[in-house]
Amino acid sequence: MGMNTSKSETVREHPLKPSRRSMPCLAQSQTHPQSLSKHSSFLQPNRVQPQPLSAGTSTATVDVVSERAKVMETLESNLLKLSTTEYSDPFLEIGKDKDTYTDDSEHGNYDVRTDQSLLIQNKLTRQKTEPRTKPSLKTDAMASSGLFFKDGKKRIDYILVYKKSSLQVEKRSTFEKNLRAEGLMLEREPAVTNSDIMFVKIHCPWETLCKYAERMNIRMPFSLQRNMRELKSWLPRNPMKLDKEALPDLEETDCYTAPFSRARIHHFTINNKDSFFSNSTRSRIVHHMLQRTKYEDGKSKMGINRLLNNGTYEAAFPPHEGSHKSRHPIKTHGAQNHRHLLYERWARWGMWYKYQPLDLIRRYFGEKIGLYFAWLGWYTGMLIPAALVGLFVFLYGLFTMDSSQVSKEICEANETIMCPMCERNCTLQKLNESCIYAKVTHLFDNGGTVFFAIFMAIWATVFLEFWKRRRAVLTYDWDLIDWEDEEEELRPQFEAKYSQVERVNPITGKPEPFQPFPDKLSRLMVSVSGIFFMISLVLTAVFAVVVYRLVAMEQFASFKWYFIKKYWQFATSGTGVCINFMIIMSLNVVYEKVAYLLTDLEHPRTESEWENSFALKMFLFQFVNLNSSIFYIAFFLGRFAGRPGKYNKLFNRWRLEECHPSGCLIDLCLQMGVIMVLKQMWNNFMELGYPLLQNWWSRRKMKRRGQSMEHKISLPQWEKDWNLQPMNLHGLMDEYLEMVLQFGFTTIFVAAFPLAPLLALLNNIIEIRLDAYKFVTQWRRPMPARATDIGIWYGILEGIGVLAVITNAFVIAITSDYIPRFVYAYKYGPCTDQGYRQEKCLKGYVNSSLSVFDLSELGMGYSGYCRYRDYRAPPWSSTPYEFTLQFWHVLAARLAFIIVFEHLVFGIKSFIAYLIPDMPKDLCDRMRREKYLVQEMMYEAELEHLQRERKKNGKQYHHEWP
Repeated sequence: MGMNTSKSETVREHPLKPSRRSMPCLAQSQTHPQSLSKHSSFLQPNRVQPQPLSAGTSTATVDVVSERAKVMETLESNLLKLSTTEYSDPFLEIGKDKDTYTDDSEHGNYDVRTDQSLLIQNKLTRQKTEPRTKPSLKTDAMASSGLFFKDGKKRIDYILVYKKSSLQVEKRSTFEKNLRAEGLMLEREPAVTNSDIMFVKIHCPWETLCKYAERMNIRMPFSLQRNMRELKSWLPRNPMKLDKEALPDLEETDCYTAPFSRARIHHFTINNKDSFFSNSTRSRIVHHMLQRTKYEDGKSKMGINRLLNNGTYEAAFPPHEGSHKSRHPIKTHGAQNHRHLLYERWARWGMWYKYQPLDLIRRYFGEKIGLYFAWLGWYTGMLIPAALVGLFVFLYGLFTMDSSQVSKEICEANETIMCPMCERNCTLQKLNESCIYAKVTHLFDNGGTVFFAIFMAIWATVFLEFWKRRRAVLTYDWDLIDWEDEEEELRPQFEAKYSQVERVNPITGKPEPFQPFPDKLSRLMVSVSGIFFMISLVLTAVFAVVVYRLVAMEQFASFKWYFIKKYWQFATSGTGVCINFMIIMSLNVVYEKVAYLLTDLEHPRTESEWENSFALKMFLFQFVNLNSSIFYIAFFLGRFAGRPGKYNKLFNRWRLEECHPSGCLIDLCLQMGVIMVLKQMWNNFMELGYPLLQNWWSRRKMKRRGQSMEHKISLPQWEKDWNLQPMNLHGLMDEYLEMVLQFGFTTIFVAAFPLAPLLALLNNIIEIRLDAYKFVTQWRRPMPARATDIGIWYGILEGIGVLAVITNAFVIAITSDYIPRFVYAYKYGPCTDQGYRQEKCLKGYVNSSLSVFDLSELGMGYSGYCRYRDYRAPPWSSTPYEFTLQFWHVLAARLAFIIVFEHLVFGIKSFIAYLIPDMPKDLCDRMRREKYLVQEMMYEAELEHLQRERKKNGKQYHHEWP
């Protein structure tokens, strides 16, 4: 490679697939809607962006607008004349001539003054110091929009809220004084609807943004390449994709990024410094500063989180970018802001079939929330093939229901008398009365059950493996490949508990509080004991429901209504499921509080450790709570009931429940269907209905205070955001937990309920729009956090995938009648030793699966014989009621099926995981190619810069490196 090879020649020789780096590249995009960009560019060639006053600088008392304009022109004409050895920042030079705007926040301490006096002083100070120029209508509109300071120029990057009646004045004063010392600009504004609320608006000026962007290693666009031409296809447009005309702000650009550096600022593409850093990046930088600013002397006396916990501030949040609604149609007038664009193109129900604008979501809410919606969308898309196959299995059972040999024999058994299934009130019933149950059971227990169970186990593996590939592409497109979590600050509780014991941090090299291993182990043991206690409480609740079913079946069997008396088993199962669901939802509240206390008891070191520990506990509690009753029905119901004449009884009083003559699978399907549907309906109500009610109640309280409708509409944006609901205390944990539990329902017992993927798909289509509507309209804007993956939830999903293989093997082998039918067809049926070919091979299966009992042995006045589900010898045998050889053949076949099924599926899963690489090959090539080209561009840009400087300075010009 020659040193004088140009960048364009390099690109022509090695074409590169365009890389979508939406946030840094699109921050410079010139394709904004007119209405969307009307407030985004205030720095004109002859106009200076106001800068904060540095420490010790007095306020100017003369009009310096013309002087600043001259300075700006001089700087712009001499940007390239700066010394190449010092790498000075041309934009930072602008800060030498400060703006004359002042505020009470610019005047030092206010420890002994009230907020009202501060506001008066603030007003007088502005009257004295501001230039006597008539404010323009545009400036007034900007200031009244709630997105800028009162001067209409400084963008609000963060909002702090506190009560004037709060006693933490000294902490707040010191904190805000230190924020100003760090380079932030603050302005206070009282609330319109509450006289006790005060808002602190924070603006981060250019030089502070540059300093912390370099410190936080934020990647910004290093060089913009020309857009790659798109080939027009003769294929019709995909209706699921959003039109580019609908999202003009997300035009694809091919660009490269590099960690921001003030020393190399001339290498970065800065068309407009007001839009160079996106709003989410500005808010993240301010949040970083808020987390590390002290409010008292001491190692741990810092951070906005501690001030929120001790009541110094009521809330801290970045503001929304305006209203999500507009009086004008978006098609004709364009989007007013990114929030309006998200609402129109993502959160509305009419967009349910469209792909999500992930780049815009990430740009507005940050990478962490963007990854959640990317994962949710990927999971929902992967559910489509699973739902179609499950629906096909269900339809296969529906179409073959009447031709099923087993169902025919049950429906035609007019002379077969079944033994009573309860002690006192049950009457003798004929087998053909179970005809409906037999047909319904065939819908879920047919020849496609085993295939579907294997398919779902493979599907779970493919879903997780391809998600890793999808995540790799997203992290590359979003500039997260080289990003690592910065060293987190310690939790205040951890520091307070272990402040006396210190150890040097191997990463930072600074001493910090340390938790001794014996103390950590003892607390972990207590936490584990609490987890087992809560799980035992769940099992106790399940046992209570079992007792209810035993008592209720006697009552329903003697009910006055004929319908309930005839279908007493269905009534018992249905009411048992509903009671169990109410217990589940009641215990969930207790579980959350207990999990919170146990996690605090462990004293995790950082917030991420706390979140992971809390999420694991909540998953264990909720999983056991939801699935314990399902496990009971699948593997214990009817297994230990005994036989007629020798039934097992609970507390020697209640006879244990038996399976229906058509099997226990119908009870399992009912249990899963009711819990899954009701839980999804409840979650959707709590996610959207509850915030809507809370926001409605807030508006109602405002009306009670006498606020008119016109006054409410004129509220500034920060106060509108304050009236919205804050994001969940635990962030995205509740969202992930709901979906992970649904994933468990979809995979663990899918052999018994093939419609579970379809129900999950329908729910998730609604869930995406509910979450989108909630984030855009009902919640305050969360802090745009960064993340490279979904965290601990991926490991939990892998564990669920392993458990799903085991449970489905047991469901097919033990709960369903697949193995008994298989053994009969190959060993005892009319097709013995010929193989199972069609339904005629199961002829006589029902009679073979029912044993005979002498009714006279019951002592209830009956005579004759009755039948029951089991493989036992008849009463006239030499060994009456002993297990037959067919029982042992079925048992051996069941055990063999479990072993073969598990090993086969686990082998297929491992092989597929091995075949699918975690990162696409073209992505690896693009990453290596980009690294190479970035190095080349940096080299050539530096060479061109130095040669230009030599030429302008009159020195000899050479093509070689100077």
